[in-house]
Amino acid sequence: MFSQRDPAAIPWRSAGVDVVIEATGLFTEKAKAMAHITHGGAKRVIISAPAKDDDITIVMGVNDAQYDPVRHQVVSNGSCTTNGLAPAAQVLHQTFGIEHGLMNTTHAYTNSQALHDQPEKDLRGARAAAVSIVPYSSGAAKAIGKVIPELDGRMTGYSLRVPVPVVSIVDLTVNLQREATAEDINAAFRAAAASGPLQGILGYSDQPLVSSDYRGDPRSSIIDGLSTLVIGGKMVKILAWYDNEWGFSNRLIDLALLMEKRGL
Repeated sequence: MFSQRDPAAIPWRSAGVDVVIEATGLFTEKAKAMAHITHGGAKRVIISAPAKDDDITIVMGVNDAQYDPVRHQVVSNGSCTTNGLAPAAQVLHQTFGIEHGLMNTTHAYTNSQALHDQPEKDLRGARAAAVSIVPYSSGAAKAIGKVIPELDGRMTGYSLRVPVPVVSIVDLTVNLQREATAEDINAAFRAAAASGPLQGILGYSDQPLVSSDYRGDPRSSIIDGLSTLVIGGKMVKILAWYDNEWGFSNRLIDLALLMEKRGL
């Protein structure tokens, strides 16, 4: 165990560490994260947040086949919301085509928020998290373009932080290229969850469950089949639950194991 503020001061090589999970939220720029490699002696770094200049952003089950050990040293695993959104968006796009989409994540409050009202520049972010619904920005929808290039510039969205400690839900509304019914859409999600690269990552439920039922769920995204809506044949709304802590933590480990398997 080390206690260091500077990544360059951590002796990863002598500790036998090959893959570092950079989860402080402070070193999300490639140049800063690279210190784990250039000075610490690690071989790869996974950033547990969106990064602007990473070598690649990977969402397991969606684009993990693109990992190249020769070219990719600093890899972003996106965010918990990116991992909650991307599997659902991929199924919709591959099956029906997405023209444009709007996303809202109703998100559990986080430790970046205030527990009591405080005097800060961010007037909304300064409000008491445990008793308020707080609108926040979210880069998850825009980050989809790094994971599914065909959707680059086609999606945007925001977040509503709510007074629950864990489990969040993506509310995704899209215009499809081809007409579909709610039954068609749910069938596509069931099939993707049952087999293929999204098995164990994407889930599907037609049970009347609520957020607390998904605490500790290791999957990235669980479609709430009871909430799928279609109007006009092409406008679709779906809901996808995710444990924003445990599900995402599982994907970080999955990505580290993938990198080890394919070569460091």
